[in-house]
Amino acid sequence: MLDKFLKGLLRTREAFKSRFGSLFGNKEINHEFYDELEEILLTADVGVETTMKIIDSLKDRLKKLKVNKRSTAQDILKDLLVEILNSQHNTDLVLAPEPPTIFLILGVNGVGKTTSIAKMAYRFTQEGKKVLLAAGDTFRAAAIEQLDEWSNIVGAEVIKHQGGGDPSAVIYDAVNASIARKADILLCDTAGRLHTKANLLEEVKKIHRVINKTLPHAPHEILLVLDAITGQNAISQARYFQDAVPVSGLILTKLDGTARGGIVLAVKDLTGIPLKLVGVGEKKEDLQAFNAPKFVEALFS
Repeated sequence: MLDKFLKGLLRTREAFKSRFGSLFGNKEINHEFYDELEEILLTADVGVETTMKIIDSLKDRLKKLKVNKRSTAQDILKDLLVEILNSQHNTDLVLAPEPPTIFLILGVNGVGKTTSIAKMAYRFTQEGKKVLLAAGDTFRAAAIEQLDEWSNIVGAEVIKHQGGGDPSAVIYDAVNASIARKADILLCDTAGRLHTKANLLEEVKKIHRVINKTLPHAPHEILLVLDAITGQNAISQARYFQDAVPVSGLILTKLDGTARGGIVLAVKDLTGIPLKLVGVGEKKEDLQAFNAPKFVEALFS
């Protein structure tokens, strides 16, 4: 797992490593050190707000510890970044005490939502769990076809209606089917685009209500899929969906496709939502559990 995780971070690692190599050494810490660190973080898409928070916190810690050598500052910065990512807080996927566990998966079109659902299905079927998929994106016929194709690959059944139907009706049938068929996991796909943002939010809220009424305490996880390549735009997407439902975790896709992996820090810091899974490739096994210490270590190694 570690090799695949690190390989997926290759572009980000190379970008950070080349810059960090010249930043840390036996020189004294001065204004140039902080200016260069700021530039590195901003270039990596950490964003202004999170970058300034990191630098201010690092200054405070170095002052308290009376550290004036750059080489010593590196380990303190690592600890600080891990704390921001909050690796010990709800990073594991939540499973219901009694099956089925219902996952509601959200995200705008094009972020890799349907593919992420398929990869999650593969992870769970490999663990011996019975998995159902709900084709709740009825507005995009290709999404239903995509789930159908993936279902054959990963070994999961699809609950679907005709394209253009009521998404909530599909989800309702899927929840009942997961109970009746004694499934362990139900993964619910949803539309990523309607005519207006207001329509999309109302549809998401309705689906959430339908799941909760059909099975109390569900959905057990509401996961938002974000595309790492979109950078700071991912943060506004997260806040947008947070306004509609209590998002419990993030899936960050296409992390292997960007050298600006600092968005991982920004999105966790500014939304407060735990990052649970990261996409590091196109294969069915390329959706990996996020590990904050390994991620931070990769930036410096």
